[in-house]
Amino acid sequence: MGVKDAIITVLEEAGEALHTQDITDRILSKGLWKSTGKTPTATVSARLYSDIKKMGEDSPFILHAPQTFGLKTFGLPDKTAGDAQPKGTSLKANQIQTKTYSFTDSAEKVLEKFGKKRPMHYRAITDKALELGWLVSEGKTPEASMYAQILTEIKRYRKRGEQPRFVQHGKGFVGLSRWMGRGLVFEIEQHNKKVRQALHKRLLETEWDAFEELIARLLAEMGFEEIEVTSRSKDGGIDVRGTLVVGDVIRTRMAIQVKKWKRNVQAPVVQQVRGSLGTHEQGLIITTSGFSAGARKEAARPDATPVGLMSGEQLVLLLIENGIGVSRRSHDLFELEELSNADPGTNASAPVDQLNNTEIQKSPSE
Repeated sequence: MGVKDAIITVLEEAGEALHTQDITDRILSKGLWKSTGKTPTATVSARLYSDIKKMGEDSPFILHAPQTFGLKTFGLPDKTAGDAQPKGTSLKANQIQTKTYSFTDSAEKVLEKFGKKRPMHYRAITDKALELGWLVSEGKTPEASMYAQILTEIKRYRKRGEQPRFVQHGKGFVGLSRWMGRGLVFEIEQHNKKVRQALHKRLLETEWDAFEELIARLLAEMGFEEIEVTSRSKDGGIDVRGTLVVGDVIRTRMAIQVKKWKRNVQAPVVQQVRGSLGTHEQGLIITTSGFSAGARKEAARPDATPVGLMSGEQLVLLLIENGIGVSRRSHDLFELEELSNADPGTNASAPVDQLNNTEIQKSPSE
């Protein structure tokens, strides 16, 4: 029996709404479902929230109270629908299921609310995010996914010269970088911010031919092949064509228009690019500025070929991430080792550890 059928069976037998912990205990005690994970309650909770979110009115479940679910046949008030409360009753704001978040966004929310400026283990972060309904995951190991995505974000931010949202403290513990104060990391971030601004200014001052070649070089670093800078008189609004290759398996033909502008790109430009696409091509607009709300809406129109949008801010970050237009410097940071006659109850390197925010990456299995 699948977990969904097991939940329905338990709720039908109970005839009333139950907390997810109670649902899980009854499922396991009756042998209706076996969990291979370490947190079966989190799996049951995620399955319930996910079913309500995906199925909507077709879901057999309702959220009656925080982590408390029933069947619609019970006739209970559905808190996910924002039903009006009977007179004389009240519902606290945190009892209503709110929107769900990505793994990293939910981790940030958990740390902000429950971390008290102290690191939390990624398993505890995941459990709390699932418990509160901030995170919905149908995977068997959501805690491993959580840790992997946090580490990936830290690595990506560092490659771009940005201060990551998270700090890895080792042994699976994670904190928020904003808790570190205005130390060395803050000074580095301020320096890198000035470099990003200077690079953006330099892009605007670059001659057009050199700018197009720069974009072609970036596309090559991003995994594009068969890159061709088109003739201006024949491009129909397309400046570069290429094929995005992912893992030697997925090949997507892209037509790219480049705008070295200070003003935002508007919807007609998106329409022009879409009209210039060849057979089986997708569009991409790269600009040194930004995009209007109309342009973003037009690019995402569901009944038309999608057009990707890369703003000036994203362009700068990708150039830095791929080492184009900047050089990366690193410095050795020395730490004291414990001497043979040192007091074993002291940790001489602790102050340095607090200063150094560049930890060695650990594997998600820790």
